[in-house]
Amino acid sequence: MTWLLNNGELIGQLVVAHLLIAIPPIILSFVISVPIGWVANRYRWSRGTLLTVLGLLYAIPSLPLFIILPLIIGTGLRDPINLVVALTLYGIALMVRTTADGLGSVDADIRQSATAVGFSSRSQFFRVELPLAGPVLLAGIRVVAVSTISLTTVGAVIGISSLGALFTDGIQRGIAVEILTGIVLTIVIALAVDGLLVLLGRALMPWVAVTSGRLARRDRRRPREAVTA
Repeated sequence: MTWLLNNGELIGQLVVAHLLIAIPPIILSFVISVPIGWVANRYRWSRGTLLTVLGLLYAIPSLPLFIILPLIIGTGLRDPINLVVALTLYGIALMVRTTADGLGSVDADIRQSATAVGFSSRSQFFRVELPLAGPVLLAGIRVVAVSTISLTTVGAVIGISSLGALFTDGIQRGIAVEILTGIVLTIVIALAVDGLLVLLGRALMPWVAVTSGRLARRDRRRPREAVTA
C-alpha cells in the first residue's frame, strides 16, 4: 500500500502512455481490415491467400517483430511507432477473417433486393452489408481491443513506456505490489474499453438491441405456450 501511495503520479502517467499506444492500433486495425475483408469476401479466389498470409502475422513472436520493424520502417528501436505498427499488424491478423465472415453472413437475397431497388455497389456496402455485418464486426473488434491492450505491455521490455514497465521494474526490484498493480490496471483498462465498445455498438446499431429483446421475449413465452398446449 505504501508503494501505491508513493507512486500514484507514476501510475497515472503509465496508464495514459498505455492508452496512447493501445488505442491507435485498435482503430487502425479496424479501418484497414474492413476493405481487406471486403476483398476477401467479394473475390473468393483471394480469400484463402489473404486470410492465410494475414493470419500468419499473428504467429510472429512479438519481441523479434519489435526488433525487425525499425530496420524496415527506419525508426529507432525504442520509438513507440514500432509498437503501434506491430500491434496494428496483430489486430489486422485477427480482424480480417472476422470482417470477411461478417460480410459473408449477409443473406444473398438481401443483396439482390438492394441491387433491385437501385443501390450502387458503394451504397449497398455502406447502407446494407456493413450495418448487417455490424454485430460480427463488433465482436471482432472487442477481441482485438483486449488482445492489443494486453500485448502493449510487452513493449516495456524494449523500453517503451506502458503499464508493462510496472512488470519489468517490479520483477527487477522484487516488489510484488508493483507487479500486481500492473496486472490489475491492464485488466481494468481492457474491461473499460470493452464496455465502451459495447455501448458504442448499441448506439450505432440500436436495431440489434431491439431484435435481441424481441427474441428474448419470444423465448420466454415458448415454455408457457408449450405447457398450455
